Amino acid sequence: MHCRKEVSMSRYSAQQSSISENNRSRILQYLYHNGICSRAQIAKAIKLTPAAITKITAKLLAQGIIEETGDMDGDKNRRSIGLNLNCAKYHIIGVKFARSLVQIAVFDLKCNRIFLSDLPTVSEEHIPETVERIRDTVRQLIKDDPSIVAVGMAVPGPYLKDEGRTALVSSMQGWRQINFIDEFSNAFSVPVFVEQDARAGALAQFLFNPELSEGSLAYYLLGEGIGLGVIDNGTIYYGEHGTATEIGHVSIDVNGKPCDCGNVGCLERYCSANAIHEQLNANPSIVPGCETMTHAQACAALFAKANAGDETATLLMLDVARYVGYGAVTIINAFNPTHIVLGDIIAQAGQPLLDEVTQVVRERTIPEIGRNTRITLSALPTDATVTGAAAVAITNFLNIHRCSSTSHSTPPTKERNHPCPSQSSSPSVKSCGICSPPASAPAALPSTSPTTRPRTARKATPSAPSVTTSWAPSCSTMRTRPASTRWCRPTNTRPAPSPWH
Repeated sequence: MHCRKEVSMSRYSAQQSSISENNRSRILQYLYHNGICSRAQIAKAIKLTPAAITKITAKLLAQGIIEETGDMDGDKNRRSIGLNLNCAKYHIIGVKFARSLVQIAVFDLKCNRIFLSDLPTVSEEHIPETVERIRDTVRQLIKDDPSIVAVGMAVPGPYLKDEGRTALVSSMQGWRQINFIDEFSNAFSVPVFVEQDARAGALAQFLFNPELSEGSLAYYLLGEGIGLGVIDNGTIYYGEHGTATEIGHVSIDVNGKPCDCGNVGCLERYCSANAIHEQLNANPSIVPGCETMTHAQACAALFAKANAGDETATLLMLDVARYVGYGAVTIINAFNPTHIVLGDIIAQAGQPLLDEVTQVVRERTIPEIGRNTRITLSALPTDATVTGAAAVAITNFLNIHRCSSTSHSTPPTKERNHPCPSQSSSPSVKSCGICSPPASAPAALPSTSPTTRPRTARKATPSAPSVTTSWAPSCSTMRTRPASTRWCRPTNTRPAPSPWH
C-alpha cells in the first residue's frame, strides 16, 4: 500500500512538472510569435489564469529569458506592463553538413546572424579531420560566447534518426561512416540536436517567414543533393525511420543514369549541384575553369552566364529547371502542399528557374490538385540549411516539454550505446489537452522528434504521462521529460542559472 502511494505521488509530481513546463513553453512560444505582450493578453490567448501567468513569468524574468518593456495600453484604458522574449540574450550555433561544404554559424533566437564561417572544402579522405575541426571550432565559439545555449546540426539525408547516421550520401559515401550522435552528443557543454538537412530548412522557413506558418509547407532543397522537408499544419513528417520525403531518390527515368543508391534515373542525378558540375566538366567550354571550382562555384558561374544571355548556359540552366519542375510535380501529387519553397544552391538561378518550374507544374499536374500550391524562392537572408540547423536548436529551446499523444508511452527498457535515451514507441494519436495549446493560441512550433505508430498490445492508462529520466543541460540534477523527447547529455556543465532549468 505504501509503495502504491509512492508510485501514485511520483506520477502526480511528474504530471504537475509536465504541465508547468508545457505552460512555460506556451508562454515563450506566444511571445516568440507575437512580440511584446501584456500578461493579460497572454493569459487570454493561451487560456491560463492571471495568477498562473504571473507565477510563471516571474520565474522567466528572474532567469532573464524574458524582460519587461515598460507601460503599454491595456483593456479599458488600463496601463499594462509589456513582456518580451529576450532573443538577444541567448545565442544558438547552427552547423550545416553538405557533402563537400560545412558551414558553422552563430545566431540569436530570432535567427539574426552573428557569425558565419565556411570550413575548407571537404574531400572524401579528410572527413574524420573535418569532424574534429567542427568540434574544435564549436568548442571555441562556446568558450568565447557564454550566451550560446545549444547547437543544431543539419545533416544530409536519408538520416536514420535512431542510429544517428545517414543511410546514403550520394557522391561522398564517407559520410556514411560518421555517427553524428556518437561524435557530437558529448562533445560540448551545451546540448546538441541533429536533424536531416531538408527538414531543418523547412523548419527555418516555418519559423522565420510568417507567410509560410499556415497550411502545409514543403521545403525543396536543391543543393549538392536533392531533399525535401514537409511540415503539415505544424507537424514535421518523418516516416518510420526518419527517412520519409527523400525525393532525391525518386526515379524520373527508369532507363536513366545509375545512382549511388542502387536505383537508376534518380532526380538527384539530373538537377543537383553535383550533377550540374559533372555536365560542366564534360563540356568545359560552357564555364571555363570549372574543373577547379567547387560545386557551388560552378553553378553560380553557370547561372551568371545564363543571366548574361549566353545561349548554351541558358539551355543547360533551363534543362536543369525542368527536372526541378518534375520533382515539384511529384511533391504536389504526393503531399498537396500549400507552399513549395525552392532553396539552396540551385535556387540561386532565380526567377528564370522559378518560371520554368512553374510552367512544368502547370503542364503536368492535375489542375484541381496543383492550382492552389504556391511555389516561391527562399526569402531567407542566410543559407536556409544552416539557418535551419539553428532553427532546430531554437525549437528545442522553446519547446521545453513535448507531448503529442493522448496515451503516453512507457519508459524505454533498453539502453542505447550512446548517451541519448532511446526513443520508445510513443503513440501518435491526437494531441492531449494538457500539452496542446487551444485553438486560439498560436500554432505550436513543430517538434523535432518524430512521433511513431501507436501501440496495440495494451491500452495506455490515462492517469498520468509516463516519463523517462534524462539529463537537463547545465543542471547537476536529473529532470523528468516525456519518453519521446531526445536529449544529448553534455560532459561539462555551465554556470547556473541555466535557461533550460
